[in-house]
Amino acid sequence: MKDISIYFQPVNAPQGSGDLVEKVWVHDEQGFPEIDKKGIAIIYIPEYRKSVKKYAGSNQDFRQELFNFNLGDNWDYKIYDLGSIAPGEKVEDTYFALAQVISELVKVEVVPFIIGGSQDLLMACYRGFEGLERMINICSIDSALDVGEPNEDLSSNAYVSHLLMQRPCYLFNYATIGVQRLLVRSKEMDLFEKLYFDVCRLGAFNDSPRIAEPHIRNSDLLSIDFNSVRNSDSDPSSYGNVNGFRADQLCQLMKYAGVGDKMSCVLVSEVNPKQSKAASNLLAQMIWYFADGMAQRVGDFPIGSKLSYKKFHVSMDDFDEDLIFYKSDKSDRWWLEVKYPSGEESKYNRHHLVPCDQGDYELALKNEIPDLWWKTLQKLS
Repeated sequence: MKDISIYFQPVNAPQGSGDLVEKVWVHDEQGFPEIDKKGIAIIYIPEYRKSVKKYAGSNQDFRQELFNFNLGDNWDYKIYDLGSIAPGEKVEDTYFALAQVISELVKVEVVPFIIGGSQDLLMACYRGFEGLERMINICSIDSALDVGEPNEDLSSNAYVSHLLMQRPCYLFNYATIGVQRLLVRSKEMDLFEKLYFDVCRLGAFNDSPRIAEPHIRNSDLLSIDFNSVRNSDSDPSSYGNVNGFRADQLCQLMKYAGVGDKMSCVLVSEVNPKQSKAASNLLAQMIWYFADGMAQRVGDFPIGSKLSYKKFHVSMDDFDEDLIFYKSDKSDRWWLEVKYPSGEESKYNRHHLVPCDQGDYELALKNEIPDLWWKTLQKLS
C-alpha cells in the first residue's frame, strides 16, 4: 500500500486501566504503526468548516475512555490508532487526504473508523471508494435526510444531493435509519421514494430494532450523526435532540455494523469537541461494540459463497418465476435474490442478493411481494 503516514499527526502514548492499552497499535512519538494485518484503524479528524453547528477545536477524550476498556472474545485482528488528520489549508485538501487514506486502508481490509468533523466528510469517504470502481451502498444513522437543494453548497446538512451528482456514480443504494419526520421536508421524502432509497423512521426502529439490521448488513459505508442520540444519553449542553436514539440502541447498531461482512468504513460525525466525559465514553463504547461485532464475522455473502446456504423457492400468483430466498448456514441470516440484467453481472454482482429477514420470507408465503424486492429490481433495471 501507499505511504499514508504523511497525512497524520501523532497522539500521546495510551494510558488506561484496560487490556486495550496494550493491544492497540498507536501512532505516537515512536512512529507510525506498520499496517500488516487486517483490522480497524481509528482516525480523528476535527474538520468543521462546513458544519452548520460551527464547532471548533479538538477533543480526543474518547481515547482515554477507550483505553479503560478490556478486550472482547476472539479479537484476532489488529486495532490501529493512526492519530489525527489535521484540517488542510482548504476543506478540499482535507477531503483529498481522507479519501486517499480510506482508499488505501480498504484495499488491505482495514476498516477506517473515523471520528469527529462534520457530516460533509461523508463525501470524502465516498470518494475513497471511487478508486475501487464498484457500486457501493451507504447507510446513515440520522434524524434527518440532509439532501439539500440542487445548487446549495456542500455542508453538514446538505450533502446527499452532491453524492447523487458524482460522475461516474458508484452509489447503488442509500438508507437512513432513525428519521424523525418533523425534521424532514416532504420533497426530501419524495426524492428518496423516487430513487428507491430506504427510510426507517425512529418510531419504527423503536418498535422493532431488528428492522435496522438488514439495512446495515447491506452497506459498505456507515455514517452516524452523533446528534441522532437523544441528548440525555450524551450531553445536554452540547447536543439538542431530545428524542433520538438511546445510548444502548446506538451500541446495538454498532454491533450490527461490526458483524456485517460488507461493512468497510465508518464515520461518526458532528462530535462536539466540547462534549462531556459521558459523551466521550459513549463514543468509545461505539468503537468497542463495532470491534466486538467484527470479531463475530463469519464470512457471509458477499465475502463468502452462497452455495452452502439453504435455498427457498416461493411461488407467487401472476409471476412466472419463484421468489428465491437464501438462509446462511453460518449465521441464520436471510437474503432475497433479485436477478440483475443480462450482461451486467460484474457491475451488480455484490447486489443481486439483498439482506432481508425472515419476515420478508413469511410475507412472500402470503403471496405479498416484499418492498425490498420491488425497490432493488427498479435500481437494477
